[in-house]
Amino acid sequence: MKKTLTGLVILLSLGMTAKSQVKVGFEVSFIEPQAHYVEMEMNISGLTKDYVDVKMPTWAPGSYLIREFEKSVEDFTATANGKPAKFEKVKKNAWRVYSAKAKDIKIKYRVYAFEVSVRTSFIDDRHAFLSSTGIFMYPEGMLNLPSTVKVIPFKGWNQVSTGLEPVKGQAFTYRAADFDILFDSPIEVGNQDIFDFEASGVKHTVAMFGGGNYDKERLKVDMAKIVEQGTAIFGENPNKHYTFIVHNFERGGGGLEHLNSTVLGASRNAYNTKDGYLGFMNLVAHEYYHLWNVKRMRPIALGPFDYDNENYTTNLWVSEGFTSYYENKLVLRAGFVDQQAFVEGLVTAVANVSNTPGAKVQSAAESSYDAWIKGYRPNENSNNTGVSYYSKGEVVGLLMDIEIANATKGKKSLDDVMKAMYLQGKKLNRGYTDAEFKAMVEKISGKNFTDFWAKYVTGTHPLEYDKYLGYAGIKIKNENEGKQVPYIGVASKKTEGRIYISAVSRNSAAWVDGLNVNDEVISVNGIPVEAALERMPIIAGSKVGEVITVKVKRDGLERDFKVTLKANPNIKLSAEIDPNASATAVAVRKGWMGI
Repeated sequence: MKKTLTGLVILLSLGMTAKSQVKVGFEVSFIEPQAHYVEMEMNISGLTKDYVDVKMPTWAPGSYLIREFEKSVEDFTATANGKPAKFEKVKKNAWRVYSAKAKDIKIKYRVYAFEVSVRTSFIDDRHAFLSSTGIFMYPEGMLNLPSTVKVIPFKGWNQVSTGLEPVKGQAFTYRAADFDILFDSPIEVGNQDIFDFEASGVKHTVAMFGGGNYDKERLKVDMAKIVEQGTAIFGENPNKHYTFIVHNFERGGGGLEHLNSTVLGASRNAYNTKDGYLGFMNLVAHEYYHLWNVKRMRPIALGPFDYDNENYTTNLWVSEGFTSYYENKLVLRAGFVDQQAFVEGLVTAVANVSNTPGAKVQSAAESSYDAWIKGYRPNENSNNTGVSYYSKGEVVGLLMDIEIANATKGKKSLDDVMKAMYLQGKKLNRGYTDAEFKAMVEKISGKNFTDFWAKYVTGTHPLEYDKYLGYAGIKIKNENEGKQVPYIGVASKKTEGRIYISAVSRNSAAWVDGLNVNDEVISVNGIPVEAALERMPIIAGSKVGEVITVKVKRDGLERDFKVTLKANPNIKLSAEIDPNASATAVAVRKGWMGI
C-alpha cells in the first residue's frame, strides 16, 4: 500500500510538472480596425500530444445568454514547429490542430467586432474594446494555465486599459494567472482619457472613451465615496487595483462586472444634469458592489465556469437583484440622495414589480433559472409571462432587509448576511447553495424564513410592502386606491406615421376582447389615429364597463373590435417617513438604512 501511494505521488508530480511546462502567449494587433477586425496570434509551447483542441467561450460571465462568439472568427491557420499544420473544426467553438507532438504551436485568427455593448467587443478607427471571452481561445482542459498577452496598439493609439497584471519592463504586456482571470479582464485600446484615485487603500483607474462633459476632480471624489461605502459593508476590499472602463456615447447605459474591473456605458453629455449624474453614480455603485456579490460571494453554479454551455442557477435574484437593491443603499450612505428620495425610489420599484402581470406567473427563482432562455430574449409577451430577477430581487432584498432589522430591533440587517456569506465563501473557496443562503439569513436574524421564501423567492405571492415598510415607520399610500379609471391595457408605438399596438397586458380589456400586438390602430370610436394614440393608455372620457370600438388593420385587412373597458389595476405608491414613528420603528429604520 505504501509503495503504491509513493508511485501515485510520483506520477502526479510528473503530470503536474509536464503541465506546468506548457506555456501560452497571445499577441493582439490591428491591421484593419476601421473594418472592425482584431488580429490574434496564439502561441502554445511545451505540448507533446498528437493534437490540441483550442476553444472559444460561447458566453460571457455576468451576461447569461449563449452568444456564440465563435461566429465572428475568420482566417484560422496553424503551424507546428514553424511548418503548416493540419487543422479542422470539430465543434462549433473548437478547432483541432494536428501538431504531431510538436512543442511549439502558433495559431492565427481574426475576430470581427462590431457590436456596441458592455459585454461584446467593438473595434473601429478610434479604439478597440475587447471583451475577452469573445476574443481569446484556450487549449481544451487547460483553463488553469497562466498566459501572457501582448497588445500592439494601432498607429496613433497610445493607451491600454485593463485589470490584467502588467509584465514589468514590457510595454503593453500583461499576464493572467489562469484563463478564468483572462476571460474576466476586458481590454480597452486607444487614446482614452485616464485618471486615477485612491479609495479603501486601493488604486482605482478610470479610462474614459468617447469624450463628455464630466468633471474628473468631482468624479474622483464621488466615485471614492461609493468604493468606501461598499468596502465598509464587507470589511475589506479584495483588490490591489481596480479599473473602470467607461464608454461615453450619445445615449449610453448598462454595465458588466469583472473581478477587478468593470465596463460602464454612459451618456457623454449627461454628467452635468442632476438625474444624469445620479444615474451614473447608481451605475458605479451597482457594478462596484458586484466586486463582492457574484464575483466572490457567488452561487455555487457560477464557478468553475463551463464556457461551452449554460450555467444554471436559481440565485440571480441575489446576485443581480440584491446588487440593484444595494446600489440604492450605497448612494444613500454616500450622500447622493436623502432618506425620502431613497424610500421613494424603492416604493417605485415595488410598484413596478406589482404592476408586472408576469410577476404573478414566474417566481424570482424561476426567473433566475430561465435567464438563459427568457431574460436576454424578451418578446412582446414577456411582461405577461415573467418578471426580471433584477427587479424582483431588488424588492425581495428590501423586504428581507427590513424583516431582519425588525427581528433584531435594528441591531442587524441584510448587510450582516452579505458580509457573512462573503467571508464564508472566502473560507470554503466555493459558491453557496440556496439552502446555505437561507440558513445564514435565519442565523443572523434569529427567525425562520421558510414562509418568506415560499412567498417571495419560490412563489408569486403579492408583495406585502405596507407591512414591511411599516416596521420601519414608513407610511405607504396607493394613489390609485378607490379610483375607477378606465383602462384598455395596451402600449403603442409610432412607425412611419402609423400607430401600432406593441404590447397587450394579461387579462386587460384588450387581452380579453382580442386586440393583438402589431395591429395598426385606425380609429377609436371613430376618432382618427393621431387622437387615438393619445387615448390608448387611458380612454379619456369613458367609463369602466363602457364598450368602445377599436378599428385596426391586421394583415392588410380592417377589422372592428368591441372592447369592454376595465378598471386600471395598477398601483401608484407614495411614501412618507413618519415623524411620529415609535422608538422601535426608528431603530429598525436606522438599522436598515445604515445612517
